Amino acid sequence: MENPSEETPARWEGLPSWLLGQTANHARRLVGDGFSSVGARGYHYRLLATLEESGPASQAALGRRSGIHLSDMVATVNELADRGLVERAPDPADRRRNIISLTSAGKRQLRRLEKRLAECQDELLAPLSPEERQRLTEVLSRLLDHHNRRTGIPEEPWR
Repeated sequence: MENPSEETPARWEGLPSWLLGQTANHARRLVGDGFSSVGARGYHYRLLATLEESGPASQAALGRRSGIHLSDMVATVNELADRGLVERAPDPADRRRNIISLTSAGKRQLRRLEKRLAECQDELLAPLSPEERQRLTEVLSRLLDHHNRRTGIPEEPWR
């Protein structure tokens, strides 16, 4: 036994919390790199997807729906508006606020991001069968739901 520390796993390597954390690090890296490869960030995907799903809304409403903090929402909207992916228009009911809407270019970018995200998911879950992927998703959803109900503060996975 040349180096016992290499042959004997550390106590924590079998703990679910450690395994989840290490896997989450890989997931963040894969998704971050995947979005970066198409000139985007996780917040871009979240905002574009929220707009497509929920329709035009104020920045505050979009922040609540997407889970993006208002301080990050302004920068994200600015980035997407500068690229023609979203539009701002004064709210006819309250001229002090803007309504953000998805453009045709934004819809095309969302499709690209969804394709890239699917590739990242496949890479992350490569060693699992389709049934194992489904089961893992169900178990993780249960855990997340339980802890979100307890704390009321969801984590932000992709910036």
